[in-house]
Amino acid sequence: MQHNLLKNAKLILEDNSVFEGFSFGYESAVSGEVVFNTGMTGYPEALTDPSYKGQILTLTYPLIGNYGIPNDDKDKHNLMKNFESDNIHIKALIISDYSRTYNHWNSVKSLSEWLIEHKIPAICGIDTRKLTKKLREHGVMLGKIVFTEDIQLYDPNNDNLVDQVSVKEPVTYGNGKHKIILIDCGVKNNLIRSLLAYDATIIRVPWDYDFHKLDFDALFISNGPGDPKMCKPTINNIQIALQKEIPTMGICLGNQLLALAAGADTYKLKYGHRSQNQPCIDLETRRCYITSQNHGFAIKTETLPNDWKPWFINANDNTNEGIKHMTKPFFSVQFHPEATPGPGDTSYLFERFINSIENGNKQINQ
Repeated sequence: MQHNLLKNAKLILEDNSVFEGFSFGYESAVSGEVVFNTGMTGYPEALTDPSYKGQILTLTYPLIGNYGIPNDDKDKHNLMKNFESDNIHIKALIISDYSRTYNHWNSVKSLSEWLIEHKIPAICGIDTRKLTKKLREHGVMLGKIVFTEDIQLYDPNNDNLVDQVSVKEPVTYGNGKHKIILIDCGVKNNLIRSLLAYDATIIRVPWDYDFHKLDFDALFISNGPGDPKMCKPTINNIQIALQKEIPTMGICLGNQLLALAAGADTYKLKYGHRSQNQPCIDLETRRCYITSQNHGFAIKTETLPNDWKPWFINANDNTNEGIKHMTKPFFSVQFHPEATPGPGDTSYLFERFINSIENGNKQINQ
């Protein structure tokens, strides 16, 4: 692409290294945690994933923007059909080569137009391979994108990011026979759709909401951004649900929160897992699944209580990718069975969750 029409911009990392590029988004200085995603497609879904709150996202696939941005139609539940929330949650976007020309049957605008509309800065012309290697070796780093003015570095890990992305009041979807409380820690739209496919009523509640005063059959803990230990009210409410032996499932941040509620510990990964191509091994069947992921924290497997066991592990680094209780209907996974973007190979887990509601303890360990 031709860069001569674009304004110069810089990415400056906390170690003072500088990457010079060109702006194709909103022109305003911004700071956050610089992370990378190795997926080849799915930028509309990724950018609207609340789990990216506070982060400057680097996409390692070199050509971005070639299929534009889809329409903002909503489904019958008033959820965006083509996006995972109503907003872009990244602080900024970093890519190698931006495609000004886009073509797709469902595209209505360019990536650049969409980013400017949402006031999200973006840089192209960056050596993303060099940047990704630096982040892999050092670990995720704070960074800032500047034009002419300079700003201070911002560390999103000091904030309760879940509180920023969760709903403020309960919202109900569907009218099925299974009443499921969904703790919204930054839930993706397709997770809600995935549950509604199973004759369910979804009661979406804020991250710190006392849902035990409601009538429900099961508990689902969503994905979300940041450090799970920031969510103490959520952990306390999950502990009560476990004491009542309410069927419970979590994904991503929900996996970590369930572990903390059970008495285990979590830690921050060096550079996290963000892509649609993460291989995970089911320790019971030894089958390997390719999964969609977006997280920076993980469970310390060795801290799991004796009545819990690891269920999935990451084939690349052997980190925990899921846990389950030995006898009770509690389980969670670190990856995203709802996909969007990425493969839906593990969507069967939603059916397993529904079966645990119907069959109680019997189903979970079959």
